[in-house]
Formats: sequence, structure tokens, C-alpha cells
Amino acid sequence: MTNNPVKILKSRKKKSGYENLTGYLFISPFLIGLIGLTLYPVLYSLYLSFTEYDLLGAPTWTGLENYQRMFTNDAMFWTSMKTTFFYAGVAVPIRLVFALLVALALNKITEMVGFYRTMLYLPSVVGGSIAISIMWRQLFGNDGAFNSILDSLGLPTHSWLGDPGTAIWTLIVLYGWQFGSSMLIFLAGLRNIPKTYYEASSVDGARPIQQFFKITLPLLTPVILFNTVMQVINGFMAFTPSFIVTNGGPMNSTVLFVLYMYRRAFEFFEMGYGSAMAWVMLVIIALFTALIFKSSDKWVHYEGEQK
Repeated sequence: MTNNPVKILKSRKKKSGYENLTGYLFISPFLIGLIGLTLYPVLYSLYLSFTEYDLLGAPTWTGLENYQRMFTNDAMFWTSMKTTFFYAGVAVPIRLVFALLVALALNKITEMVGFYRTMLYLPSVVGGSIAISIMWRQLFGNDGAFNSILDSLGLPTHSWLGDPGTAIWTLIVLYGWQFGSSMLIFLAGLRNIPKTYYEASSVDGARPIQQFFKITLPLLTPVILFNTVMQVINGFMAFTPSFIVTNGGPMNSTVLFVLYMYRRAFEFFEMGYGSAMAWVMLVIIALFTALIFKSSDKWVHYEGEQK
């Protein structure tokens, strides 16, 4: 055994190098996926947003022409934007409120909680699928189950998917029906609230409604923040229901932003324009997320936090 400090230092560096190489080899699948399947496509789409590209030839640099056209000479862009804002602004609160109410009910149940939780979560698992969208289209069709029930009760039927005033609401109901994931997160948050708070407030004479607004809601605000951010992102990125259930109709009343972006990119072969639309949506989602986090200082409360 040698006591030469130089040799010992070289040996340690060599061993450290082998350990680092082993670590990089283990994380290489993730790095390859991150760079090849995420970073590169994102940056390439940014480049394409400044080009004219039809998927067949080479991209042609056009500068800000796509963005100028989008904001000044594309009425459908603003129509889809307006529809998307209405859809997200209505559907997201409905899903969150319904998920919270169901979570509160499940939190009171002591028997078969796992069964109820699983059954209520299933719509979130299958709700975004093509099959469920097709089923939804059949349910609200002219000869669908919903109209059949109304007819059997002697009530007037309605063309739910053919009426511009009601078609968007069928998509909103579908979005609200997929409340399972938000419900589970709310339920986990409710289970983490110490029961001693409720016991102490009961001794002081607090009623259930007072406990909800003074204990449950404030301590649940971090979970509400997370669910709100996630559902706002999902709301703005909705595509499958608009594409399958209504295909943007009737009279373009359900053309959501992502559906219009898809049409421009893959039906009209304007990939450069579609990429520009994608980056506009990215900026919008980033702004909304930033605003939500910025406002969280005023309404999100953490246990043990001093204010």
C-alpha cells in the first residue's frame, strides 16, 4: 500500500470519474427523452413559428408574418380565443366546485370509501378518450338517450349539438364530469387537516358552516391553488371533446383554440402558422399561471404560517 498523496488523489479522482459516468449512464434515458422529445421539438416549433412551412418542402423564413396575420387578419383566431376563454372560465370553476363538494362528502363516509373513491375517479381515467367523446355525442344527439328521456317524460326535445347556444354547454358538462382527479387531491388535502381543530371549534360552539369557512377552506387553499393551476392549463388545452363531439360546430360555436390550431397545422398544412398559435397559447397559459401564483399571497394560507 502506498502513502503517496499524489497517487491517492489520482485514485480518488479516477474512482469519482467512474461513479459520475455510472450516474450519467443511469439518467441517460431521461436526458435523451428530455432533449430529443421535449427541448428540441419546443425550440424547433419556435423556429417554425417564424416560417412558412407546409410539411412537404423546406421552411421559408417569414419573420413576424404569422403573428401579424394572426392578430390582424384572422377572424377565426379571435373566435376560437373567445370560445376557449368562455369554455375555460365556466368549465374550470364547475369542475373544481363539484370536485370539492364530492370530496367533502367522501370525507364524511367511513365505510366503503375505497369503492366510492374508485368509482368517482373512473370518469377522469376514461373521460378524455375518443370512446367517451363518441358516447357523449350519442347521448346528446337528436335520437340520443337524453332526448329519449325527455320524450318519455312528455317534455320537448332539443337539438343539443345542433344549437350554437347549447353545443358548448355539452362540452362544459363533459369537462365537469371528469372531476375525479381533482376530487382525489381535495380529499387528500382534507384528510391532512388535523381533527383537533374541529374538536376545539366545536367546544367553542362553531357550527359546520363556520368550520368550513374558518378551518377547512383556509387550510385547503394550497390544494385549491394546485388544482386551479392544473385545471386552467387543461381547460385551455382542451381538444378531444371539441374535435369528436361537435367538430367545432355548429356555426363554429365550439371551435376551441387547440382545435383551430390543429386544423391550421394538419388540415391546411400551415405548420408555421400552427406553431405560432401554439406559442401564443403557451404565453397565455404562462401569464394566467403567473397571475394565479402572484395572487396566491393574498388568499393561500399554510398551516403554521404567521401573517
